Amino acid sequence: MGEPESVLRGVLDQWKAAVDAHEPQRVAALFTEDAIFQGLHPYSVGRRGVADYYDAQPDGMTAEYRILESRQMADDLVLGYLRVDFSFVDRPTLNVYLGVVVKRVDDGWFITHYQVSNGDS
Repeated sequence: MGEPESVLRGVLDQWKAAVDAHEPQRVAALFTEDAIFQGLHPYSVGRRGVADYYDAQPDGMTAEYRILESRQMADDLVLGYLRVDFSFVDRPTLNVYLGVVVKRVDDGWFITHYQVSNGDS
């Protein structure tokens, strides 16, 4: 499987690239079909909710992440706790904490749980 942090980076580097390019369908494809997604708005389940959430984000938004903790929960599950800074062209950077669980499905890793908390709380 590889180290937990390496697994997380493999998924999160793709997530960052898709967020930075404002490609919501590409972001959503990194999630499992039944992923629980909690951004800073009401939660959703599944890729459609992920795509809708990122489609509503402004053009020019970018993400910088730093893995704070990682744990291998099982052979096919990795937990990550991150600090993420979302930058915008017309407003201050939003600093948040992000908890993710990534799951191996067939030969790939996908986000199955995503929960953001405000960095100020």
